[in-house]
Amino acid sequence: MHVPDVSVVVIVYNDAERLPTAVRSVLDQTLHGVEVVIVDDCSQDRSFAVAQELEAAHPGRVRAFRLPENSGGCGAPRNHGIRQATGTYVMFLDSDDVLERNACRNMLDAAERTGSDLVSGMCVRVHLDNRWGKTTEWYPWIYSRTRTLESITEDPDLLVYDTLSTNKCYRRAFLLEQGLEFPVGIHYEDLLFSAQAYVAARRITLIPNHVYYWNVVEKSANKSISNRRHEIANFVHRMEIHRRVDELLAAKGFTEIKTAKDAKFLKHDLVLHLRDLPLLGDAYRQEFARLANGYLAGIDPAAYDNVTHLQAICAYLLGKEDWDNLLPAADAMINKGRLTSPLAERDGRVYWCAAHIDDPADTEARRILDVTEQGFHTTPLSSLTLGNRLTSYEDDGRGSVTLAGTVVNPLGRIAPESELKASLEFRARRQVGVRSFSFPVESVRHAGDTIEWRGTADIGSTVRPLGIIDAVWDVRLKLTAGSDRLTTRVSTGGLDLESAARLRVRPRLTRLVSDRFEPEVTKKGNLSYVLIAEGPAAVRAQALISGAMHGRTAGVVKKTLRRALRARRNLGSGEQKVKVYHEVFSKLPIKKGTVVFESHMGKQYSDSPKAIYEEMVRQGVAFEAVWSYAGGKPTGFPKEATLVRRWSWPYLRALAQAEFWIDNQGFPLALAKRPGTTYIQTWHGSALKRMGFHEPRTKAQGRAAQDRFQAAVNRFDHFLVRSEHDVRTLAKGFRLRDEVLLRTGYPRNDALVEAHRAETQSGERVRGPLAAELDIDPAKKVLLYAPTFRANADGAVEGFEFPFDVEEFADRLGDRFTLLVRTHYLNSVSLPPSVAGRVVDVSGYHDITPLLALADGLITDYSSVMFDYAVLDRPMLFFAYDYDTYAGDIRGTYFDLKEKAPGPVVATADELFQAIAVFDEADAKYAEARQRFLTEFGEYDRGDAARQIVEKFFTRSGK
Repeated sequence: MHVPDVSVVVIVYNDAERLPTAVRSVLDQTLHGVEVVIVDDCSQDRSFAVAQELEAAHPGRVRAFRLPENSGGCGAPRNHGIRQATGTYVMFLDSDDVLERNACRNMLDAAERTGSDLVSGMCVRVHLDNRWGKTTEWYPWIYSRTRTLESITEDPDLLVYDTLSTNKCYRRAFLLEQGLEFPVGIHYEDLLFSAQAYVAARRITLIPNHVYYWNVVEKSANKSISNRRHEIANFVHRMEIHRRVDELLAAKGFTEIKTAKDAKFLKHDLVLHLRDLPLLGDAYRQEFARLANGYLAGIDPAAYDNVTHLQAICAYLLGKEDWDNLLPAADAMINKGRLTSPLAERDGRVYWCAAHIDDPADTEARRILDVTEQGFHTTPLSSLTLGNRLTSYEDDGRGSVTLAGTVVNPLGRIAPESELKASLEFRARRQVGVRSFSFPVESVRHAGDTIEWRGTADIGSTVRPLGIIDAVWDVRLKLTAGSDRLTTRVSTGGLDLESAARLRVRPRLTRLVSDRFEPEVTKKGNLSYVLIAEGPAAVRAQALISGAMHGRTAGVVKKTLRRALRARRNLGSGEQKVKVYHEVFSKLPIKKGTVVFESHMGKQYSDSPKAIYEEMVRQGVAFEAVWSYAGGKPTGFPKEATLVRRWSWPYLRALAQAEFWIDNQGFPLALAKRPGTTYIQTWHGSALKRMGFHEPRTKAQGRAAQDRFQAAVNRFDHFLVRSEHDVRTLAKGFRLRDEVLLRTGYPRNDALVEAHRAETQSGERVRGPLAAELDIDPAKKVLLYAPTFRANADGAVEGFEFPFDVEEFADRLGDRFTLLVRTHYLNSVSLPPSVAGRVVDVSGYHDITPLLALADGLITDYSSVMFDYAVLDRPMLFFAYDYDTYAGDIRGTYFDLKEKAPGPVVATADELFQAIAVFDEADAKYAEARQRFLTEFGEYDRGDAARQIVEKFFTRSGK
């Protein structure tokens, strides 16, 4: 008898309807040597009957089994499946999910090629109730490429994060030899089984292919076992599984994996349950704390360094059973960006709360509760999202509700003398027609760490929903404190609304469909209202509508409605906008003299596009300027220009009809440039790191992706370069023809060339108005610290962390130097109050050129700003604390910085401080190196780049 290559164990319980789809995904595999082993966990519906029907329809390929009694979990049916399987390899599939069509083939090929005991591929979560067809790859960074591990210690992330059993293929002999089985009678069995398999496997192969589609219904009334987090037994099981995994790792001596697993427990497993704490009672909380704290006592302290500040704070406060401070912290964690604590300040540092930090016996309190780096004390008050907790809820049983609450006043930043005004806003979540209704708040006053408010909303006579479309309404408090205007969501704060009355409303369309507002607590713990039907007429109307939607004409009605909704939904989608751009806007005539400017994808009014624009204005060029901006309200852009939001309809139309495009990074890749439009690409810096087609990442992409990238750079009619180094690197990396290159230098550097020329001729440094604006001490030298862009391991933007102690800098060198800190525009920074005046954050200045002109010296790492600053012939220091990692990473560099750097290259903070201390010596020592550096990397920066561009393209002499 032929032995199947792969046995797929499909487990089922009360899922007769979906079982055939799961089985079909196995039978339709491109690998033919696959058998299906269905194990029914003693279902009460027709699941086993359906399994038998599938067995009869596919003899020899499908076998069906039934457990004598329900096991209550996934472990027992999977174990039975392993025993019944006859294939060389075994996989697992749940009855509500499906396999990718090539899953078995891809996994078998990898296993046979490498001799691995275990092969794992990428799982994809399919959100079935998401109308946009949302899918999410499960920890995709783990599966970025094919690789084989000789031990799980080579990549602990695999055991820590991907603990699913279903996206894997196991050698059956391996499972039997090792005696690997799922635990029975306990939930979260995947965590333990996967850990045991990872640890026992002699070889593990990972493949980047999608293999398993995990179907998810977020709004299901029947939550899965693992999602019933309000049941304390759920947490009991989770803790027990984690203890067993810890025992396994300890037995194997895998301490590094244990530390990584502990960090994941703090930022994932524990967080899942902390999210629900504000909504649960005291009895649950006390039992939860007892169980959690017993486990937290064994957590590696180093794990706290690898989680977010709120995750660490919540775990710490849970250990103290400090509910008064923990529940606000949990609320802040649920509602990202919300500040729910009044904070405390000690010795120039800011802490989440005042509790515990003054206890000399508690050595961890200040370290964990320190939130200085979050910048809550320096961020403008109007930019903070303050926590607003409901303290009372009263209704009159008809249509009026009285709400009272408290808004956090962090560090007393809303001063007692600030005049307070407030209003309650009821806002439709789906904004159609009238979007909101406001009610003045009768009482709002200062109350120490909070602002207390109380107001009544006569919803019944004022709020007029449409009645069908705008079914959910959120509640906000709008607070004016002096010159600051703050908007906050109203959190229920665990207040019990079970007995709250339904409020009468008068929908504008008809009261036959809905006539009541029912208070509801959202997933994030905020107050909202849902339109429902309560009156007899409304209930009958809903029944009639429901019946009609199942009648003979329902199909036509539904189809028409779906088409209309789809058209409306797609109107603002990126795909639809690109289509309209090409098929409609690009057919409109080009408007002569229209120039669209963009800097750093609309984030700034800066750089060479700004220099060209201002030169055009100086020369009196007749043109229509359009500047793009990204995000909210644009700031700093010229008032004379037309401003358009990036990716808006006016933006697309402006690009389609423009005579010129000028930017320094790249207009959207999906938008083709018309033949009548001239694209001047100024770019934003010479290259140290490899770019474009020189990047291994780009080379590894498929042909289609490379063709799209090539088409995007082929839009450049002109590309500015500042040296032959740019020609050899950037131009080659983008595969640009030589006739596209303009050897003009960078317009943004014209001001630096002029500053250096004036300084050389006069022998004097003129600091200008920016020094006064920043309150720079004229007796001190100014250093600018401008590091390159930083991201986390996933490539996501994160807050900037100093690689040296700024307080130590201020103490050691602050009497001689003022340090300006200017992070990359994608990063952010927060300075401690103790360094005020000696270290200054200038990241908010979009245009770096005036900062470069002001600085007596530059400190950087690998930023292209080094090439621009070289024009000034002033000292540079290179703090390359991670040089080997940076220079030797997968992307690579064009030259060795250590060989060509026109200044000291240091690797530690102490070396940096020593180099700054002998600043003047470095100035003279590296003078010749700076000249060589400028000759090689800035030979075309002569101070007239903007004038050359304007005369070539925009004045009569040039056209």
